Amino acid sequence: MSFEANVSAVLQLRRDRLSSLGRRHPWVFSGAIQEVEGSPEPGDLVKLIGPKAEVLGFGHYAKGSIAVRMLSFGTGTPDRAWWRAALENALRLRARLGLVDDPETGAFRWIHGEGDGLPGLIIDVYGNTAVMHAHDFGMHRRRHDLAEMIGELLPDRIQAIHHRRKDPDADKKTDLGEYLLKRSAPNASVLEHGIALSVDWVQGQKTGLFLDQREHRAMVGAHARGRRVLNLFCYNGGFSLAALAGGAELVASVDASEPAMKSLEHNLSLMGAGRERHQSHTRDVFQFIESDASRGFDLWIVDPPAFAKTHKARHRGIQAYRKLNRMALERIEPGGLLFTFSCSQAVDRTSFEGAVTAAAIDVGRSVRVLARLSQPADHPVSLFHPEGEYLKGLLLEVA
Repeated sequence: MSFEANVSAVLQLRRDRLSSLGRRHPWVFSGAIQEVEGSPEPGDLVKLIGPKAEVLGFGHYAKGSIAVRMLSFGTGTPDRAWWRAALENALRLRARLGLVDDPETGAFRWIHGEGDGLPGLIIDVYGNTAVMHAHDFGMHRRRHDLAEMIGELLPDRIQAIHHRRKDPDADKKTDLGEYLLKRSAPNASVLEHGIALSVDWVQGQKTGLFLDQREHRAMVGAHARGRRVLNLFCYNGGFSLAALAGGAELVASVDASEPAMKSLEHNLSLMGAGRERHQSHTRDVFQFIESDASRGFDLWIVDPPAFAKTHKARHRGIQAYRKLNRMALERIEPGGLLFTFSCSQAVDRTSFEGAVTAAAIDVGRSVRVLARLSQPADHPVSLFHPEGEYLKGLLLEVA
């Protein structure tokens, strides 16, 4: 599938369902489609028209509740020049943020889906490797053209391009990744604020690292000096290493995943100095908090996986956030700092903060908000797609 792909079908929208496109929302739901002219396949480029045959825009077709992910609005077909401009504009923003040539930080997100006008596409850069992740089949079908363009735009940097895609028909979501460009052996570690972190873009979570927590890891490091730090759901230990580098007296990392803890140990070996101040606990987090081992810590990081991945699970997820934060607020030392997060897109900021507030009321402690936390600027949110704001967090002081 090339950038010059022809339109395979024309979709006419219902008169009463035009308002979302008028607001430039990038998703068209199946219930909004009045008529289909042609036989589109998943990933095909389709044209959307209104009841008077006016052209509304172009997007990738899918079979599901989200029938079309919009690429462009209006009459202009997204051709090769359009795609290049989209990638260039996104790269220009990252350069202005100081992320492209930062000698202390070698990883950044180049494309963040709807936030960069390319729904369903993620491109992360780790040193000399770009990692693509397609949540949309149309983006998957364009992977070779995208790889060619990535190589054109960062020719002196990108030595390898890896494409990640999970098999939708496999029970364990088998990785179907492939190297689209491999000029040299990829570097398997990057610097983040001067700290070396290993990156597993083949089997690791997301594209290898949780880049959306990059700036929050630096915040933890800035607050860690002299404190006893507990990092829950630690994954590969990014928060833990930041705390050690920041001068923490002791850091304990907890995760139930053995592969995650092995990755943490590898990162500690890259760090060298400071690991004597670290403890690893491969345990269920809730059980660990209930044990005596969770006593005596005055800086907590609570960064769980998404408790609510769908709107149907929203209520249960909110209750889980309340329970987890109640347990943390019960145990944290007086004067302690709590970094607490939710990455559940289905749980908005108001609901998350409500759950944390309810937890504080439950335990009867005085709690102050020092900062509200969100995803960094290389994970931008389109004003027309508020669903893109998925990461919520709070920095709390607990009396």
